[in-house]
Amino acid sequence: MNLFILFTLFMSSVEAYKVLLIYSLPARSIGILGEGHLRNLIDSGHEVTYITVYPLKNHKYGNKLQQIDVSDNVKSLPDNGIMDIGAIMHNGVPMNDVGTLQEISVHNAILTFENENVRKLINDPNVRFDVVISDLYETEVYAAFAALYNCPMIWSYSMGAQSSVLQLIDQPTNPAYTVDYLSSNTLPLSFQQRVEELWASIKWNVMKRFFLIPKEEAAYEKYFGPVLAKRGRRLPNYKELIYNASLIFGNEHHAVGNLPSTPQNFKFIGGYHIESPAKPLPKELQTLMDNAKDGVIYFSMGSIWQSKDIPNDVTEGLLKVFGELKQTVIWKYEANLQNLPKNVHILKWAPQQSILAHPNCLVFISHGGLLSSTEAIHFGVPTIGVPIFADQFLNVNRAVTKGYAIYVPLTINLPRDLKPAIETMLSDSGYRRKAWELSKIYHDRPVSPGAEVVHWVEHVIRTGGAPHLRSPALHVPFYQKFYLDLAAVLIVSFYILILAIKSIFCKSFKTKQRSDSKKTKRN
Repeated sequence: MNLFILFTLFMSSVEAYKVLLIYSLPARSIGILGEGHLRNLIDSGHEVTYITVYPLKNHKYGNKLQQIDVSDNVKSLPDNGIMDIGAIMHNGVPMNDVGTLQEISVHNAILTFENENVRKLINDPNVRFDVVISDLYETEVYAAFAALYNCPMIWSYSMGAQSSVLQLIDQPTNPAYTVDYLSSNTLPLSFQQRVEELWASIKWNVMKRFFLIPKEEAAYEKYFGPVLAKRGRRLPNYKELIYNASLIFGNEHHAVGNLPSTPQNFKFIGGYHIESPAKPLPKELQTLMDNAKDGVIYFSMGSIWQSKDIPNDVTEGLLKVFGELKQTVIWKYEANLQNLPKNVHILKWAPQQSILAHPNCLVFISHGGLLSSTEAIHFGVPTIGVPIFADQFLNVNRAVTKGYAIYVPLTINLPRDLKPAIETMLSDSGYRRKAWELSKIYHDRPVSPGAEVVHWVEHVIRTGGAPHLRSPALHVPFYQKFYLDLAAVLIVSFYILILAIKSIFCKSFKTKQRSDSKKTKRN
């Protein structure tokens, strides 16, 4: 009873903050990250209004959670085969250009602002929030919500310490030792790779400054200008607003290595979406994995791309490869398959974290998405990476460099290429040992990533936006950072010195000439 009273008193002393959480990008993996924020914040006693493409059904949060459904945002995705593994196998990645991705991001934001329920939220003068947390992907226009509610802004980035993100709170990183998320390069970079990364940085900045920001600014003024005007307030300058974030959460961890230096208000929270302990497996799946005396190989291409789209001949080839193994194979396959080998089991939906957590899971065949990559490290499972798109190539190559993964290209020759990779990983214990070593590093933190998320969100609110964590670099003009003013002073000084020396020399020379002339006349 005493413990119950103390617990009740403690909970009543915790101030419940109102959080606006925005995850409007139509990508299921991004939605999982949003749910990670939601779960940790509500479990800590806070109230969340959640703008999402994937609203939770039959949730346990009661009136602590208000959901705003923006599932129509799927219209922002191009219909060009990007979601079809079969099309990619035959034609390559149809969309891996930064300009296209920027266009999709701002179009998706406009769809969000035009959503009827979002418009109701924006136009309700009685709504207030203590903080806005938004997914950050190629557009910062969601900072408009922080301007509207006059509260701190926190970005949640689904990847790691990228130059384009760090420059929002500090300054861009050097492309000589940081790679773009669309790149497949790994450190250290060769001369050609350094040129490639420099060009990627220049291209991103040009596209952003001259093509994307004008569209963002126009949307910002169109959807938020009239609302603020009704409330007697002026719209803040957009180009200043986007650099006013209090904090950025990066979905990465130091265990992956080769990360650039970051400012105090960039926090690595990779793994916060992982529930601990993992949920129990369904009874049949638990029995299957418990009885897999030779271990389990788990195969999933993630939540966006589906194995059912793999061409039939490739699927048959994969089943033949899997059928020759003595291990049990669990394949996340979203349709029915006939004539399965006895050791192959199909799941249309797979509780991935719970499968990876099982001690009999030996190998994870994955597309290399950052969530799956983080979960592999979390549970210490070696990986065979078959990347498809965006940062997956970078993630897989990093894992290969760290020694716990093997890269296999996504082609129609996948069965032929996958077979030796599986054999190598099963026979070489070094991959599993390295995965466990990185898992120990990953888990060696003072608090869990979920607890860290909650702490920093509360800290930002309590301290009025945490200005003490912000880098002074944002307030130093470009010319001062690179000492261009000093260079100008030195150049001008050197020029004046040259002129002075030249003038003295000329005067001395003329004086000497006159002296010589007088001597000649006397003679």
